[in-house]
Amino acid sequence: MITRRGLLEAAGGALAFGGGGALTAPARGAGSTNSGLLWLSPLLPAGTRANAALDTLPGKKPLIRLTSRPPNYEAPLAYLRTAITPNDEFFVRYHLADIPQIDAGTWKLNLGGEGANGGLQIGLDELKKLPTFEVAAVCQCSGNRRGLFQPHVAGVQWGFGAMGCARWKGARLKDVLDLVGLNKDAVEVVFDGADGPILDRTPDLVKSLPVWKAIEETTLVAYEMNGEPLPHWNGFPARIVVPGWTATYWVKHVTSIAAVTKPFDGFWMKMAYRIPAGKFPLVARFISQETAVTTPITEIVVNSLITSPNDGTRVKPGHKTSISGIAWDGGYGISTVEVSADGGKSWTEAALGEDPGKFAFRPWSYDFTPVARGKLALTARATNKIGQIQTREPIPNPAGYNNNVVQSVTLDVS
Repeated sequence: MITRRGLLEAAGGALAFGGGGALTAPARGAGSTNSGLLWLSPLLPAGTRANAALDTLPGKKPLIRLTSRPPNYEAPLAYLRTAITPNDEFFVRYHLADIPQIDAGTWKLNLGGEGANGGLQIGLDELKKLPTFEVAAVCQCSGNRRGLFQPHVAGVQWGFGAMGCARWKGARLKDVLDLVGLNKDAVEVVFDGADGPILDRTPDLVKSLPVWKAIEETTLVAYEMNGEPLPHWNGFPARIVVPGWTATYWVKHVTSIAAVTKPFDGFWMKMAYRIPAGKFPLVARFISQETAVTTPITEIVVNSLITSPNDGTRVKPGHKTSISGIAWDGGYGISTVEVSADGGKSWTEAALGEDPGKFAFRPWSYDFTPVARGKLALTARATNKIGQIQTREPIPNPAGYNNNVVQSVTLDVS
């Protein structure tokens, strides 16, 4: 197991931090060949940087472990350089530590609720008999980049890697709900999963969606990820997939779907995953859960990430250099990605790569030739097709959600 503390000790304290928010490369020979995966922003809390470890869960490549119980593992930047994230490189996020191994042959999904016309229990084979639908979509923790907020806020101190993009395949949730039928009084659809709390006083993770979002064409009960059965750590045998919305609604190991006739008031809806009302430029609203002060987090805000080269990389003056990354949003589609080499005074448009769909990562690249020797800071920003653009400063909120501040890397031109 590679830890940040171990890398610091191995390098004799000689690791240096660049100005663009990522750790400069570890000294040659420090750690193993995987040590370069453990890049962490200097903006993260010192304790997080010291204790983060490169660790391997069953079925996964090495991920950056932030907590082990419950397991919270983020993807290294090197895993986020393509439009589609392989299953074994996908991040892992849990709120609760009791995570059972589920037998697909005995798994059951309970359907019903007072907002339904009846009740039913189905198994995986019955779920797979429904018409299939596949969508490429980003699954992103609401708190992605939380650890980069200044001052720091409570919660898992995620860096850049609490996200991934996969091709999700399953049954449309609306087709599943049609098995029992929604009555005219239904306002929300509630989901529960097999994972649960260790202590009785810990609230179970139960989430809801407004009916309009639950019956959208792209909202799924998914059982495949990138053409394979869902990995255990990503929700096997079935999970809710809500393209465009943050992963708090993507309930894993789903066992119950219930239509309700009044707003669901469980802890994870009433108290958690809420943002100050009116502060974020969000289009999609969850009106039945809104108050005068807060609103549930919903869609993913427009964002981008520089994934290559790493902060602190040495490049030669007069030689062509390529900077690349990914951009994404809540499903409106990326319009442009721009790069600035003068602190945001001027911007040059980057080239957009493959487009797997409006909910997916959109790769981008920009070629340039550095001239002057010294430190060169490059900044990237994305704009989506409805005109939303990344912010220069974080929008304050108590839980550190929706961090879409423009990112910079500093190169050493020498």
